[in-house]
Amino acid sequence: MKGIILAGGHGTRLHPITLGVSKQLLPVYDKPMIYYPLSVLMLAGIRDILVISSPQDLPQFRRVLGDGSRLGIGLTYAEQARPGGLAEAFTIGADHIGDDSVALVLGDNIFHGPGFSLLLQEHMPHTDGALLFGYPVRDPERYGVGEADEHGQLVSIEEKPAEPRSNRAITGLYFYDNDVVSIARGLRPSARGELEITDVNKDYLSRGKARLVDLGRGFTWLDTGTHDSLLDAGQYIQTLEHRQGLRIACLEEVALRMGFIDAEQCHRLGERLGKSGYGQYVMEIARSLRDAGPQERAGSLAGPWHGGLSALPAAV
Repeated sequence: MKGIILAGGHGTRLHPITLGVSKQLLPVYDKPMIYYPLSVLMLAGIRDILVISSPQDLPQFRRVLGDGSRLGIGLTYAEQARPGGLAEAFTIGADHIGDDSVALVLGDNIFHGPGFSLLLQEHMPHTDGALLFGYPVRDPERYGVGEADEHGQLVSIEEKPAEPRSNRAITGLYFYDNDVVSIARGLRPSARGELEITDVNKDYLSRGKARLVDLGRGFTWLDTGTHDSLLDAGQYIQTLEHRQGLRIACLEEVALRMGFIDAEQCHRLGERLGKSGYGQYVMEIARSLRDAGPQERAGSLAGPWHGGLSALPAAV
């Protein structure tokens, strides 16, 4: 499976703080926002990832993330000249996707919860159609809303319905088989001139090939599109990290525990950031696994860290 992070748009709801920087590079507590969706794809085992953003913002993303090789992954970049809708990611990224299935995650979404990485890895090899992730909200009329039967089969999907049939909002994480490229290419722009992801999902729904996974109680999904939600997200991350002593969406730790890099490589990455608490943490994690016995090291790589999305040893 290939991965795509859509990090475009102008961040107008966050003006003036996004006048000079992409929204997805704003800090969410102790790291750039894009670290969070990138950790999602890495925890799913996806190592070939395309970042889509505006022409003016792409150099900033390249400077922050590079080509991914330091993390044992491959990062490439593509331009979205103007906001053309979420589904445009599949036409822009068609060559990147090739003949594979694809996971799309929005660059301003944060996911955290018990067992999420295992859930991702469980579903990724069996993507046949569309796999969507639903999250219960108190105001579903503000979102795209999905309704599923007792087997998880999607039976309806509506965009900002006046009378929602469900309280399950469709989150910014989507798994699709390779048909999504041809489906996206066949879409007509909506009234606002964009290729809508809801139209992609409705196409799969009409074929009976759309499923909805309920993230449910105990899970957290955050959209950081407003000043208040951005502050809320930072405070949420701060609270968890201070209480647990662990870093959420620490890409170096994710890469180490997924086996993309070894402890020595991880320690060197921490040294580059050594004057920060983040860098000190990366070095501590690298030392703890490097100095662990074979049985302890194997257990840490295979077991409990799967519990949290990005705070790997946490939420177990």
